[in-house]
Amino acid sequence: MITPKRIDVLLVEDDAADVELTMEGLLAAKMMVNLHVVDDGDKALKFLKKEHPYADAVRPDIILLDLNMPRKNGKETLQEIKADVTLRSIPVVVLTTSDAEGDIVKCYDLGANCYITKPIGFEAFTKVVGMIEEFWFTIVKMPPKEG
Repeated sequence: MITPKRIDVLLVEDDAADVELTMEGLLAAKMMVNLHVVDDGDKALKFLKKEHPYADAVRPDIILLDLNMPRKNGKETLQEIKADVTLRSIPVVVLTTSDAEGDIVKCYDLGANCYITKPIGFEAFTKVVGMIEEFWFTIVKMPPKEG
């Protein structure tokens, strides 16, 4: 019997309702997911670099990144992740309310692996999260997990 692989997802999101919707979407999917949540870009970078208080953090298989956050916003966080040779191979999915063309272009310029505008409503949101999970962990070939 094959033991299913656990997927580590880092959700960088400051809106509690969107965190809850993301959890629901991941629970509805077929895969076993360890969801790690931080609420701003500073904490995300500390998590990724295993800095205090995240010394025991695991390297995520994928990052779901909101753009509009306090302290360090999503674009700044994305730029730092993709500039770091030890982190840049982690896929970053921008998952945000913004559908502004300027945000989309800037995120791709900074190295986002994809850009998704959050849909309105529980069912649509959880469906999109499930599709993200299915695409990235069923169809896409991922780089080996390092560190």
